[in-house]
Amino acid sequence: MSETRVPILMYHAVATDPNEATRALSVTPEAFAEQMAVLADRGLTPLTTAELAACWRSGRALPERPVLITFDDGYEGVHRHALPALAKHGFPATLFVSTGWLRGPYDTGGGLDTMLDWDQVRELAAAGVEIGGHSHSHPQLDQVSDATLRFELIHCKEIVSDQLGIAPASFAYPYGYSSRRVRQAVRETGYAQALAVGNGLARRAQGPYALRRVTVRRSTGIEEFERVVEGRAIARTFAGDRALTKGYAVVRRVRQARRLVSRSAG
Repeated sequence: MSETRVPILMYHAVATDPNEATRALSVTPEAFAEQMAVLADRGLTPLTTAELAACWRSGRALPERPVLITFDDGYEGVHRHALPALAKHGFPATLFVSTGWLRGPYDTGGGLDTMLDWDQVRELAAAGVEIGGHSHSHPQLDQVSDATLRFELIHCKEIVSDQLGIAPASFAYPYGYSSRRVRQAVRETGYAQALAVGNGLARRAQGPYALRRVTVRRSTGIEEFERVVEGRAIARTFAGDRALTKGYAVVRRVRQARRLVSRSAG
């Protein structure tokens, strides 16, 4: 029997008029509602990140036609616009929060647009949205020191635990970037699973700390969305993204090597 491949949808802002910093990776409320209707009409079964990982970890069978709906960063439109659309269909989802970007006592001012506050995060959790970690200040985790990496992971987990009364079980890497060192630190911090990007379908063989997602953005038309959730033409749809990712990976490796040389010389 072939291995189940699961589309994990990655959203960011859901907004009618987002700012320039978030526009490309945003979707309109109308588009999001239409996309949720597609999932319902086609009989897909949304799961939380923790539910998917638990099935794969235990060997339990997945439901028919599984799909994950995930949001990164913590934009206010997830509560204002996405939650009603999710509730209409009884869909669960996962929200990965950058705790230093949310409005409230831990706000560092780094949020790119209007962000959620903690009351809204609690309302999302009460409505069946799994709240996961996304670091504290949203850095490229594979480019920071060991001490900063530990702080970003632990501080995020402690804040979510304090605000919600339950520790986050799932994590998403900011920008999708990770490394063996980062994945090990995420595991040691107590997260049971973590999501990357990769713009491919998730498979059990990827392991619980490197599950791939597919990007949904403002330019994603409904026909493209339908192809993605059906698992068709994924490589062709995201060919441009993959080429850019590979090119930037080379640049980032060179930068990291220079930093390591600079530290050792100092």
